[in-house]
Amino acid sequence: MAECMLRRRRRLKSFSSSNTELQRIVLVGLCICITWVSAWGETGEGTDAAPGIGVNYGTVGNNLPPPSQVAKLLANTIVNRIKIYDSDSTVLQAFAHTGIAVVVGMENEKVQGVSESASSAQAWVTQRVAAYYPATSIVQITVGNEVLTNTDGKLNDALVPAMENVHAALLSLGLADKIKVSTPHSMAILASSFPPSAATFAPSLLPIMKPMLKFLQDTGAPFMVNAYPYFAYRDNPKEVSLDYVLFGQSPGVTDPKGFTYNNMLDAQIDAIYSAMAALGHNDSIPVSVSETGWPSKGDPADIGVNPDNARNYNTRVIKHVTSSAGTPMRPNRMIDTYIFALFNENKKPGPTTERNFGLLQPDGSKAYDVDLTCGYCGAPAPAPPAPAPPPNPMSLTMSRPPKGAKVGSAIWCIAKPNAELSVLQESLDFSCGQGGADCSSIHEGGPCYSPNTVHAHASFAMNSYYQVHGRNYWNCDFKGTGLVTFTDP
Repeated sequence: MAECMLRRRRRLKSFSSSNTELQRIVLVGLCICITWVSAWGETGEGTDAAPGIGVNYGTVGNNLPPPSQVAKLLANTIVNRIKIYDSDSTVLQAFAHTGIAVVVGMENEKVQGVSESASSAQAWVTQRVAAYYPATSIVQITVGNEVLTNTDGKLNDALVPAMENVHAALLSLGLADKIKVSTPHSMAILASSFPPSAATFAPSLLPIMKPMLKFLQDTGAPFMVNAYPYFAYRDNPKEVSLDYVLFGQSPGVTDPKGFTYNNMLDAQIDAIYSAMAALGHNDSIPVSVSETGWPSKGDPADIGVNPDNARNYNTRVIKHVTSSAGTPMRPNRMIDTYIFALFNENKKPGPTTERNFGLLQPDGSKAYDVDLTCGYCGAPAPAPPAPAPPPNPMSLTMSRPPKGAKVGSAIWCIAKPNAELSVLQESLDFSCGQGGADCSSIHEGGPCYSPNTVHAHASFAMNSYYQVHGRNYWNCDFKGTGLVTFTDP
């Protein structure tokens, strides 16, 4: 498992729970030392929010549901982050107290002014970000989008100063440790992307890349890239295997340094790592995939555009990312990833594909069958679990497993990514106290003490309680912060 470098802000309390033989049997082999690392945790910086599947929430349509409805729609899904392209107040208000992290965007047209005026940056951050924090879990600001390749060079010199001014504004408000500043790039910033180990940035961009990488490393922010294997396949279908770009049964390609790539997305990510390493930043800056996706509908001449390919690509991306497989160059790590996009947006300009990257139709129905549900998320509990009598935890009453469930089947209860830490602490205290869970493994010196974070310890304690109390869905509610999963954490 990836090494976890997050720091626990509140130390685990001492609990007086009995280590019953039953609890020991249930927990054998289930020492789930959760190692979800924050997107910036690789550098020891960032927030306590665990990374996971994010979505780009665009609003270029006249038939989209209101943000309040979107927030409710996502509440019961595996999506734990959204990325927006502006700082729309209705969106920021709608996602308050949802536990879903938000990446706020500064439009390209604002970059120049913010680069030239620290006071403009201060006003924008104060009015568009700080005014909604912490009720809305804003974790990052993106300064522009694909500025270096989409603005004919007009904003190139302004980009890094704008990022610095936004960061300085966050510093003045005491938010720089909570909210990171970066900017998404297209793959066109590379002079070459294959083989991944030899990738470099375009020479004309080096005067900008060098100070930008120093800024990202100094502030603990990720390098963001919009990576689309779809476009590589579209532009060269005779040379690029569809199985390779769709995470299918491809023999893969081999890099001269011995890395084998079974999918193109990994190769694109590693190309970014190599380009940064060529400038002296060898694994000192995490990479975040700020956009990736596949259209489900296009024009008649569009090759490979259909719901099946869109479903296969996004389903496999989600599985790949949440498995923490990493890439051949950087294995065993979670890479913060945002699927493009949440909705089909009927007013986007360009070819038909541009209006059909959505996972969902505007009415909230699926554009194709991608499972975003997380099973029991948000399911109402019939009744709160009865706490165990403190002096005799062995008298715990065991609930029957759900009808039809196989006893001993692989199922766990974990803390939702981005759940509020205060609620997780309550769940941790209850599980290890009145709930009678065996939490000895997460005491200091125990085999699951590390990583010493509220999120990791709460996940262990909640799972322990869930296993002992019969694995009913209400045993994994914990005020809406629990998540039943069939994937071994």
